[in-house]
Amino acid sequence: MFLIWLVHSIFQIFYFLIIVRVIVSWVRPNVRDKRIIKALRLLYDVTEPVLAPVRNVIYQFSSSQMRIDFSPFIVIILLPFVERIILSILRIFI
Repeated sequence: MFLIWLVHSIFQIFYFLIIVRVIVSWVRPNVRDKRIIKALRLLYDVTEPVLAPVRNVIYQFSSSQMRIDFSPFIVIILLPFVERIILSILRIFI
């Protein structure tokens, strides 16, 4: 049961981090502060491995240059489905 709780918590944290990344991209915080730079670097390092493949697929199928990045929106939609699949597999083996 602990493993199921842990996986669920990781998905919830990741969901929150993607939303924070979207908000940060709109707000543009002061990047002169080294603590903010480190926090933003961590945020991007954690979320980019998931967002980049989705972004690449979107751009392959788009007919023109898109100015809005829809990858966080798509990941937020797909994340609960992936979580359910992983949790279902875990429940089978636990």
